Amino acid sequence: MRVFHSGKDLKALLHASRPLMISPLSRIFTAVYSEGKVHRDEVKRALRRYEALEVARLERYLNFLATTGSTTPFIGLFGTVWGIMSAFKGIGAAGSASLAVVAPGIAEALIATAMGLAAAIPAVIGYNYFLSMAGRIIVEMEDFSEELLDTFVKSRGDDS
Repeated sequence: MRVFHSGKDLKALLHASRPLMISPLSRIFTAVYSEGKVHRDEVKRALRRYEALEVARLERYLNFLATTGSTTPFIGLFGTVWGIMSAFKGIGAAGSASLAVVAPGIAEALIATAMGLAAAIPAVIGYNYFLSMAGRIIVEMEDFSEELLDTFVKSRGDDS
């Protein structure tokens, strides 16, 4: 945004934005500039298309985090049930409920629960963080696209 607002002409902005290709704004600018569209509607369509591509890129791994955060507690719960069943099986086989008989199954249950939570908690925190960050970047892209549309139209001489 600083480079864009520096007042440089489009060609200078293109050269300045090339090292910044990690930025979605830079990728949008470069892609739309490269298309060479002149008319306002063409530029607007190109901007919307590249915005959508950048939104998809930003949100690419959010589904994985959401799925991990919502399913791993259930996987841990399944492991917990399995461990408790194992403990009861040990009780049945031994005919008594001593610590030596139930401890392995209970340990499995606790480990499964802990592993499920160890995966779910960071996934949910990461999902919320990256979703919030993506939302802010998307708003910036939309604002940038509006400014860029005006800049392209003015510089290329089409006010239609």
